[in-house]
Amino acid sequence: MAKGYWIGRVDVSNDEGYKPYAVANGQIFKKWGGRFVVRAGKFTTVEGASRTRNVVIEFPDYETALACYNSPEYQANIKVRQPHSVADLIIIEGYDGPQPS
Repeated sequence: MAKGYWIGRVDVSNDEGYKPYAVANGQIFKKWGGRFVVRAGKFTTVEGASRTRNVVIEFPDYETALACYNSPEYQANIKVRQPHSVADLIIIEGYDGPQPS
């Protein structure tokens, strides 16, 4: 079964205001089996536009990734983040088929 992923790009305007959101995410993601694959590491934009922070979170499957996003806990946490940042977030199903040769 293919994994599910959140791919987020974020510009934070107030680091102190954003911190409670980031801290609360740990318990939320743990509940849904999420784990960070990418968390604000070094990056180079080679095409298109970018934001200052990037994140990829892996979940057991696509449905779980959606359920986490739609959970009451995460929906409440979004309200903590929004005054302090602008984000683009997609939820996507991973690929577990054969690789091109």
